[in-house]
Amino acid sequence: MNLPLFTTPNELSHYLQSHRSQSIGFVPTMGALHLGHQSLIDRARRENTLAIVSIFVNPLQFGANEDLDRYPRQLEIDRVICETAGIDALFVPTPVSMGINNTLTQVIPPPMMMSGLCGATRAGHFQGVATIVTKLLNIVQPDRAYFGEKDAQQLAIIRRIVADLNFPVDIIGCPTLRADSGLAHSSRNQYLSPTGRSQAAIIYHSLQQAQKLADLREVNTEKLLAAVTTALSTVPAFQLEYLAIVDPQTLQPIDKLNEPALLAIAGRIENTRLIDNIIIS
Repeated sequence: MNLPLFTTPNELSHYLQSHRSQSIGFVPTMGALHLGHQSLIDRARRENTLAIVSIFVNPLQFGANEDLDRYPRQLEIDRVICETAGIDALFVPTPVSMGINNTLTQVIPPPMMMSGLCGATRAGHFQGVATIVTKLLNIVQPDRAYFGEKDAQQLAIIRRIVADLNFPVDIIGCPTLRADSGLAHSSRNQYLSPTGRSQAAIIYHSLQQAQKLADLREVNTEKLLAAVTTALSTVPAFQLEYLAIVDPQTLQPIDKLNEPALLAIAGRIENTRLIDNIIIS
């Protein structure tokens, strides 16, 4: 049986009307599905009666000089992946059907959660994410929605929005899936050459150096960050954008590691922007 594919909110809503008595799991994506996405899909399938995946390359979350036009798009491959995984329906809306225009109502998360980390250099990014995720949650009305922990800032902001706006959905964060080298799976990894992928392994390796210090009872975040920086310096091809230790919920910087904290990083290899993070304690 072919996987049902819907391109408008009304089509999907009509399909879901007869399934509202079942538990619904939802995995919102931008497509170019990889093993990380598949782990979210598998969990949604296991924990719910009905599992829905959306694919929407959200133009609101891309800046003027970012990679919207060249972002990987492989709908037919993604459809096969979803069908093989046992997904019940695929939602692939167009920008028009999602109401993307200059007068679209925007969802604005707390500014303090958007000002640091990726938000410092991606103005408007998380407002665009918040707006579309809010629309998707309202369209699908799932019991549970699944997001990768690799996008830790996004996950924290979505959790805050859901709490503040009283959305009746559980936001499930799923562990980052990694290649054998430690490189986090990402759709943007497709941009990297084999050499670039090899060099990008330094990202996770460098984060682990901070955890090793924390295991030795080091709580000074400056020293933990210095250990990461030292490790990164062994791969000059990596261009650091930011490195920070913050509270996992509020995303505010912390000085001492008194509680588990988010160690987050972003940078470029071969002009491809990569992010990663770990929780250190």
